Amino acid sequence: MSTYIYVALVIVYSIILCVLLYKIIQNATTPSKALGYILLVILFPIIGIVIYLSVGLNYRKQKLYDKKIIVDNKAFPDLEKNIRAYSSELLRNRKSELNNYFSLANFQHDKSFPTDNNTVEVLLNGEQKFPEVLAALRNAKHHIHIEYYIYENDSIGSEIAEILMEKAAQGIEVRFIYDDFGSQKIRNSLAKKLQNSGVEAVPFYKISFIHFANRMNYRNHRKIIVIDGIVGFVGGINISDKYNNSHPNSLYWRDTHLKITGAAVLNLQYTFLTDWNFCTQQQIQFGSQYFDFQRLEQSFGTQLIHIVTSGPDSDYPNIMYSLMQALVLAKDYVYITTPYFIPDKSFLDAVKIASLSGVSVKLLVPEISDSWIVNTTSQSYYEELLEAGIQIYTYKKGFIHAKTMICDDQVSVVGTTNLDNRSFELNFEINAIVFDAKTTLELKNAFLNDIKDATELQLEHWKQRSKFKQFIEKVLQLFSSLM
Repeated sequence: MSTYIYVALVIVYSIILCVLLYKIIQNATTPSKALGYILLVILFPIIGIVIYLSVGLNYRKQKLYDKKIIVDNKAFPDLEKNIRAYSSELLRNRKSELNNYFSLANFQHDKSFPTDNNTVEVLLNGEQKFPEVLAALRNAKHHIHIEYYIYENDSIGSEIAEILMEKAAQGIEVRFIYDDFGSQKIRNSLAKKLQNSGVEAVPFYKISFIHFANRMNYRNHRKIIVIDGIVGFVGGINISDKYNNSHPNSLYWRDTHLKITGAAVLNLQYTFLTDWNFCTQQQIQFGSQYFDFQRLEQSFGTQLIHIVTSGPDSDYPNIMYSLMQALVLAKDYVYITTPYFIPDKSFLDAVKIASLSGVSVKLLVPEISDSWIVNTTSQSYYEELLEAGIQIYTYKKGFIHAKTMICDDQVSVVGTTNLDNRSFELNFEINAIVFDAKTTLELKNAFLNDIKDATELQLEHWKQRSKFKQFIEKVLQLFSSLM
């Protein structure tokens, strides 16, 4: 290569690098994220640039999802009048019962509001969830709405698909949103079969070669089922046989889901329909056929539920804020289960502050993970957590995939959100906050049973891990904001 060509390439590369560094600094939401990407593109010149262009660009700032926000804002005003009045009266009537968690129930975010008149059933693993889902689908009379990150064409996926096609043939409205990345195995097979059988099945945001980079980074991680606007399911369990441990799986999967009957399903309905209108460009009206307030006059239960959503279309990381608020309000204990613990500094500080304030904080994480890099990065935080008095348990029985938080025998959170930057900032997520002693006690007992199959880490023993391992942890932690 001649000297002139070499100099020209260096100049071109330097210009590209300077432009990228400018964009990184301008677009990063936190200094740590900016620093992580700067290190990445400088230390790994070609690979780093490709990774940044693939997953690093901040499309929240660039308004990639402006169309979704417009759809949401057009759909909501009429519905909002009814719900806002209902929720305001509800909180006034139950303020003393909510005690110090009143501000969490009153957490204002986007278009979701607390509701009572609900019954909640805790479903542990696919063994409990899937029979309930199948029975509820078979009882559908008007519509079925399903939205999933991972949907596989295996035994349970095929059984659900058969019901959906049967219901569509009966004239029942069936709508199905699947994430085009998480459910890529069904794109050219089961999805087309459903479409040909009368089921409206669409990807949330179709990945094509041209748009592959930006759209892959923003995943619809939600798991929602709504049946007739009254029965709903939400939680961490995808549609896959691996979640059902009665099957001969190679690894035991531990996860948690909720079945909700009552008014809170309207919030699940709203989330689904705004997602649907966005990804199909349809304009389904938010009328009584999907939001039947008269039907809700009958009694379903007494549990108060607040559905919280967040994603690239929200102004704030609502789910992270709500979890931090729960940590701040806790007086006695907080039990957390998560498959991935890679928090930003603010959430990490909130966990440590709760522990240092005398709250018993227990954290249950996998010993066996589906990602060595993610697991090692999570471990880079353990020492400072242990030093702050937080008890850490590593689950040995299999892979723990549940995303739950339990507080003070009063409040419990079950949803789709992992405790990492991807869930807090990039993914479309949904959590249910349940203000109910019975549900919280049931989830507390499940947590205490889970830690029987876990090993509690001890600070002094943990400090004795090899210097090489500690170094690798610290190196990966530099890039934690990118995960």
